[in-house]
Amino acid sequence: MRLREKKNEVLASLISITDGQERFAWLIARGKRQAALDPSLKTEAHRVEGCLSKLWFAAEYRDSRCYFHTDADSMIVKSIAGLLCEFYSGSYPHEILKLDPSFLAEVGIHQHLTSNRRNSLSKVWGKIHTFASECLERHECAMS
Repeated sequence: MRLREKKNEVLASLISITDGQERFAWLIARGKRQAALDPSLKTEAHRVEGCLSKLWFAAEYRDSRCYFHTDADSMIVKSIAGLLCEFYSGSYPHEILKLDPSFLAEVGIHQHLTSNRRNSLSKVWGKIHTFASECLERHECAMS
């Protein structure tokens, strides 16, 4: 599924949820279904710095696509980071770089988050963006 289609799917799911607590419940339910990060990746090298909770992030590039995995010791942070990772996983680097997660603000994801949780969301997006940029650069260099 292309990112634009995924975006429409996420927006359709969230637009009908007008209550902030229900939106959190939706996020938490997704987070609980999220696979745990392999314990071997829960290292300082994979920690996302600047987050109050422990948040780990791992990325891989295979078959010309980016894949992202995350875990956290806070269920809300895990759910938010997981939403971003799930959303962007399986996408081509150039697609990722064309669509930032600002569309989540349209459906109220940001308005009910504390500044620390918004910071975690921003940090994960930064890692996704950086990884996609690096993959695109390596791929273009390998082709020339």
